[in-house]
Amino acid sequence: MPHVAVHRETAQLAAEMLALFGPNAADEARARARVSRDRGNVIHFCRWREAARLIRFLSVGHEGRTIH
Repeated sequence: MPHVAVHRETAQLAAEMLALFGPNAADEARARARVSRDRGNVIHFCRWREAARLIRFLSVGHEGRTIH
């Protein structure tokens, strides 16, 4: 598995989202990112986008591929 660098808080947030929403966790995180963006909250937008990417990364097989 490739090395993934994220903030500890983001990893905890992603774990909570996975526990609450299961396979829909990434969609929920993306929806929350959109709401934050629409409200002009850049910090929360970035946090939710990073969580959504981590959830997606953890949810798919990689076979050594690079994820962008």
